[in-house]
Amino acid sequence: MNIEEIMKTPLFINMTKEEVGEVLKELTAYQKDYLKNEYIMCAGDSTKLVGIVLKGAVTIEANDVWGNKTILSHVGENGIFAETYALIPNETMLVDVCANTDSTILFIDMSGILSKSNMTSWMIKLIKNTLRISMHKNLILSKRSFHISKKGARERLLSYLNTMSLQKHSNEFDIPFNRQQLADYLNLERTNMSKELGRMQKDGLIEFKKNHFILKTVN
Repeated sequence: MNIEEIMKTPLFINMTKEEVGEVLKELTAYQKDYLKNEYIMCAGDSTKLVGIVLKGAVTIEANDVWGNKTILSHVGENGIFAETYALIPNETMLVDVCANTDSTILFIDMSGILSKSNMTSWMIKLIKNTLRISMHKNLILSKRSFHISKKGARERLLSYLNTMSLQKHSNEFDIPFNRQQLADYLNLERTNMSKELGRMQKDGLIEFKKNHFILKTVN
């Protein structure tokens, strides 16, 4: 494992190379490769592992027994997932984690922290960073709730694209989803959503090609 690369993840903010090495050693870290569309974690299971995306990207999905899918979030390189479940022993997962591209994931066994009576410096830093990340994830879910609270497809699309523009500090940006994933994320039917995107482009609101968008100023 390349510790210098691993240190780029928010989970290891303010930690020294030596402390990160202790984490990897004491919490039984290991990495595993996944193919695109392969499931990494499944709803109904429990886990004590935090996943860190070293390469590629994953989506957090809610899939029900009737075949309905809702994409809750996208986790790119250096992002982490399952941190909440890992810190709550035996909690049943309500979501699936799926590789969005061919991906390499680093797993860390968080139960090694929960069983300790005396906290070391790196343990305290790791827990603080995990809490910070969890709070950020709550904001992401709140943003999605804001988007899907809109009634129509156009309103949901405009809400999402406006948020992406604010985050990127630009009217031109790439989104992390393909068409089906965007439809799942916004709780829309793909065909109707694609038609609405075409109408929005015809009306001069946006320009797009695949996942690249430009928001146009209406005079």
